[in-house]
Amino acid sequence: MFPFLLSTLLTAQAPQSVVKVEAPKAPIAQELKPLSFFSKKYAYTWDVLIPLNAEVDGLKLNTIFFNRREIQSGLLKGAEFGTRAQVEVTNTSNKTRIPNFAVAVFDDEERLLGVAIGGTKLLGVRPGNTETFDLNFSRVLQRLPKGTHFVLSLEFAE
Repeated sequence: MFPFLLSTLLTAQAPQSVVKVEAPKAPIAQELKPLSFFSKKYAYTWDVLIPLNAEVDGLKLNTIFFNRREIQSGLLKGAEFGTRAQVEVTNTSNKTRIPNFAVAVFDDEERLLGVAIGGTKLLGVRPGNTETFDLNFSRVLQRLPKGTHFVLSLEFAE
């Protein structure tokens, strides 16, 4: 009796409408804003001032310096508290520049040793001013002194 009842119930149901499922559309590529961008590979040296000799839309990239922050005096003299890349820039344009930086350090086998980001001071870099930006490395940083080259990228904020 149950097989008969089950088949009767199944045939008595109204046919379900066919739902056509469309394939998802490819995401629309976000258009890049017309902001200035710079990216360049450089030779890497730990704890030595490295000249950058580059200029992007009136922002001169002077130097970069990789080291561990260390307290220089007082009770905690010699204590380390973080690893950084310190970038010095000069605004040679006639308008304020708001830079953002990323730096990636690699070894001779092209292994990524660490990445740091930073930038955008409260008011940006005003015309004629020289500013220093600390880019902070976090977590993966023990092998940074063994790097052989780095890539520095700069993108201006609006």
